[in-house]
Amino acid sequence: MLVVRACYTERVPRISPFRGLVYDPAVAGPWGQLTAPPYDVISESDQEGLRARSPYNIVHIDLTGDAGGDGAAPAYAAAASLLADWRASGVLTAPDAPRYYGYQLDYPADGITRRLRGLVGALELEPWGGTVLPHEQTMPGPIEDRLRLLRATKTHLSPIYATINGPCKRLNELLDRRADARPIAIVRDEEGVEHRMWAIDREEDVSSWLADESLLIADGHHRYATALAYRDERRAAAGPGPWDRILALVVDAGTEVVPVLPYHRIQVGGDRPTGGRPVSGLAQALAAADDLHLRYGTVTKDDGTLVYRIHQLQGEPPTVLALHDQLLDRVAPGNALRFTHVAEDAEAAVRNGSAIAAYLLPGTTPDRVRAVVQRGGRLPRKSTFFWPKPRTGMILMPVDEPVDR
Repeated sequence: MLVVRACYTERVPRISPFRGLVYDPAVAGPWGQLTAPPYDVISESDQEGLRARSPYNIVHIDLTGDAGGDGAAPAYAAAASLLADWRASGVLTAPDAPRYYGYQLDYPADGITRRLRGLVGALELEPWGGTVLPHEQTMPGPIEDRLRLLRATKTHLSPIYATINGPCKRLNELLDRRADARPIAIVRDEEGVEHRMWAIDREEDVSSWLADESLLIADGHHRYATALAYRDERRAAAGPGPWDRILALVVDAGTEVVPVLPYHRIQVGGDRPTGGRPVSGLAQALAAADDLHLRYGTVTKDDGTLVYRIHQLQGEPPTVLALHDQLLDRVAPGNALRFTHVAEDAEAAVRNGSAIAAYLLPGTTPDRVRAVVQRGGRLPRKSTFFWPKPRTGMILMPVDEPVDR
């Protein structure tokens, strides 16, 4: 039975309708050629493939900064110019009135298709730790890149992804009620996930439905930190404005099943792991990894042969936090780690000699991540891979135009 809380506090996450920019397929071509994964999970080869799909693929703007090599200003200016051209030529269009957007992801898991859905809106920015909770550490490099791009384009190109504890009955009733609306966009991505988005005319104040809720940032820590920095710059010059908000997908974790997959660790320096119980291969190591019991696997190479072991930690989950606290921060400090959510890639790095060890981690749950935050902590960088993720380019939000409250 759903238990819906109805407490009201002075501070609640404020989410508003907005006039988003969406592609016009009649001008830009099929939706499947236009969107992309979030910028931070796109490899260089993937970039080239996405660019080749269409001159209007969003990576031409989202990753234009890379074209400058060292993040040169002309590259970001080129992104802004291209975005302006797309708007002027009708490649991107905006509705007459502010709207919310329903967003649904149908993804393959365990041989069946599962559903994840939420509401896209303009989320009012606030400092970390109020009703918006981070769970991972951030790095200055990505923030500086995203900030330069945001300064130039004055547009959020993809939503951050946040969860509430829930369940929120009224939010789910809204999504149920509007789910049969004609989709603005349907995209099937490289991993077989179908992304479906539809417009929702403004409702009563959705923020009031989120009373006594906090938003856990599932994906988009660097984009949120970037938006805070940009907001502060613009406020110093011009006071409050549309730059006070960020594009966000809000998912009710009390109703939806929210997968939290692991980022495996690839160790390229430091001391090799020792101990553990041998298992026969990668599949067995992955199967034995268990977040509740803090079990993880390792891959090393002894005399040219790959060796797989299972290890167990003490304490409380998530396993990734315990692993860093009890081992990795000591044996692999600094830049000794790389990260991948593909276990076979971690194994391959050990096999080809580019890594001395791989650490195979289990997935975790939003509740366990939130518990770390509520204890006043954060997870190490690249600890969680919330999947599936919303696509970049499904909807854009300018931040130099008024956002209706």
